[in-house]
Formats: sequence, structure tokens, C-alpha cells
Amino acid sequence: MAVTAGDPAPPFSVPGTLNGERRTYTLAELAGRPVVLIFYPGDNTPICTQQLNSYTDDIDQFLALDAQLLAVSPEDLDSHEGFADHQGGFAFPLLADTDKALAEAYGVLGPVGYYRRCVFVIDGAGTLTYVHRGHAASTFRTTDELIAAVQAAQAAALG
Repeated sequence: MAVTAGDPAPPFSVPGTLNGERRTYTLAELAGRPVVLIFYPGDNTPICTQQLNSYTDDIDQFLALDAQLLAVSPEDLDSHEGFADHQGGFAFPLLADTDKALAEAYGVLGPVGYYRRCVFVIDGAGTLTYVHRGHAASTFRTTDELIAAVQAAQAAALG
């Protein structure tokens, strides 16, 4: 069964890369901060490239809310680094879910095992507060929509 808003976010420990530095990223290390978890179908594809560049262009809006963006696809770290280098870098880590375990945990795999374009907002307590599941060819969620989702999560946490 796929996770929905209000559910605890499935924990993860996934290799990732940011500016050529490779390390493991975990949900636990981000406790206390909102996390915007972006699942995208593939490196160097038109919509994914536009999506990740858009969020990089708008990173200051996310940072103003202390939100951490993480972008996940099934490609390996070499692919992610080539993609990032070709685009002049991204402002957030690209995670390599090569076995698709993270995608499975969040319920983002399509009927034939391909990544769907999905976004989850996880509040500082580790609860899913926003869930959007699209499909590979769907348009991506705008920065304004994601900022509003992070703000709503923060407001709910304050009671």
C-alpha cells in the first residue's frame, strides 16, 4: 500500500552526490527540518532537467524555510554527476536509488517499474504532509506549490 499524507515517512539511507562529493544521505540526519523529496524519472531528460533547474533557480525560497531538497532517480552516481556537470550543478543532492527500494517504499513506481514524477514533503517530525504522485510525462510541481506545502507543514507543527 502506498504511503499517504499523515503517514510516517519511510526512513532511508541512500547514496547521493552534491557538487562531486559522494556520501550517504539519511532521513534521520534531517530530523527537525522539512524535507522535499523529489522523485524524477531520469537524468538528462527534458522535463526532469527543467524541473531540477527550476528548483535550483528557486533554492533561496526553500532555504528561507530551512527546507532540504533531495532529488531521487534510479540512475547511479556516475550518471547523476554527469547530469549535474552538464547542467552547471544543482543546489541539492541527487540520490541514486539503483535498486528502486526507496521508490517502492514511497509507492512511486508505475505499472512496469518506471519512476513516476512524484514529490513528498516531510515535516521535521518525520510525517508526510504533502504527497503528489504524477507519471513520468506529467508536468512537475511548481516551486510556489512546494513552498506553500512546506509552509503548511510548518504551521501545522506549531499547532
